[in-house]
Amino acid sequence: MTTVTGEQAGRLRRRPPRRGTQGPLTLPLAVFAAVVLLAFVFIGYVLWPRWPGPPIGRDAPPLPITVAGVAFNVPPAAIRAPVQRRPGAHDRIDLAFVWPSLEPPDPNAKPPAPAPGQVSVPAQGFERIFMTIAGAGDTLPPAERVVTIYPRYAAAEATAGPGDLTILAFRDGTPYRGEDLIYNSVSPGFLVRCTRNGAGPTPGTCLYEQRIDTADLVARFPRDWLSDWRTVGGRIDRLIASLRPTGKP
Repeated sequence: MTTVTGEQAGRLRRRPPRRGTQGPLTLPLAVFAAVVLLAFVFIGYVLWPRWPGPPIGRDAPPLPITVAGVAFNVPPAAIRAPVQRRPGAHDRIDLAFVWPSLEPPDPNAKPPAPAPGQVSVPAQGFERIFMTIAGAGDTLPPAERVVTIYPRYAAAEATAGPGDLTILAFRDGTPYRGEDLIYNSVSPGFLVRCTRNGAGPTPGTCLYEQRIDTADLVARFPRDWLSDWRTVGGRIDRLIASLRPTGKP
């Protein structure tokens, strides 16, 4: 039998009970800290400045891209945002093409500086046509908007436009104020919505819209090009067709 002295008994009474090495919150706190650390690492990776990569050549092979499940073959040099220059699925892509060749822009080309007192106007070879491809969502197709949406806001009388075009102005106080609906009644495929020259700080711009399955393609070009609208419409249609895989309408 072991005898415990009074001094040893006092030490035993003063010694605090031993606790477990891990409390109930240790594991959740460790997981939370790891998640926070990973989040900071990801944010730092995305926002950390990087040296720009080499420019993409205009002869680089097209990238297979899908937008809203619709397939496209897009020249990487035509993609305006570097983050979008990758194959696979995208919510949207923003493109630019040289007019009238419809080739991707040369990244090394620089437009000439305007003369003193001259308004900066794109020189020949530096004019651009811009295009956005995005998911259509639950919006109405362009052809249905002409029947169900635009008549609510358009003026009652149409006027003659350039080159056998008809101009139907939108009324002030409507969502489309300052814009015109311009179309050709003989060629129903050509219909654009344009801002007016002099209505803002930038020249008038036209939107040429086309829907392919569940994707909307919107081309933007200067309103002044409407004087040759047949060429403009035909080239845009060929450009859209060139972005589709072989055999796709």
